[in-house]
Amino acid sequence: MSEQKHEESVKDRLAHAYDRMLERVRHSLETAEHKVAPTLEHALEAAREKAVELGEITREEAEKVGDYVRRDLHDMADYLNEVSDDYRKWFRMDLQLIEARIMDLLGSIADRTRVEIAEIAARAAVRERHTGEITGPGVLMCTECGEELHFKSSGHIPPCPKCKSTTFRRTRGETS
Repeated sequence: MSEQKHEESVKDRLAHAYDRMLERVRHSLETAEHKVAPTLEHALEAAREKAVELGEITREEAEKVGDYVRRDLHDMADYLNEVSDDYRKWFRMDLQLIEARIMDLLGSIADRTRVEIAEIAARAAVRERHTGEITGPGVLMCTECGEELHFKSSGHIPPCPKCKSTTFRRTRGETS
C-alpha cells in the first residue's frame, strides 16, 4: 500500500471512529437516564475504552478522537449558553447538507448534557482547531486569512487552501 493511501486509510478510520465515539456517548447518556446519570467525562471514557476494546483504533488514537469529541461538545455548549437559540444555527449551513445521523447525535447529546457541558465549557481553554485534527460538521474559519472550510460530515482538517495556515476557529452564525 502506498504511503498516501495508507495515510488516507488512517484518516478515514479516525473520522469513522469520531462518529462511532459520538454515538456511544449518546447511547451511554440515553441508557443512564434510568440509572444514575454519568458525567460527560464518564461517557467519553466509556466510548474510548469500547473503541480500543473492539480494536477500532489504538488507545492513543482513542484519546485524540475523544479530545476532538469533547472539544466539539464544549464548543456547542458555549454556543448554547451564549444564545438560547436553536442549536442547528451553530452549524451555519443548510440542514439538508448535513448528515442527519450526525445532527441527531449532537442534538441528543447537547439536550441531555447542557448543564454539565456548560460547567465544562466554563473551564475549557482556547477552541482553536489545527490541521490534522478531526472536526464535526460545520464551518471553520482560518485565523490567518478568514477563508472558510465547510464540513458536511466529520473529517480531518486540511491546511487552509488559500494561505496554507494550519489554525482555525469555528464560526458562530456570523455571515461572511
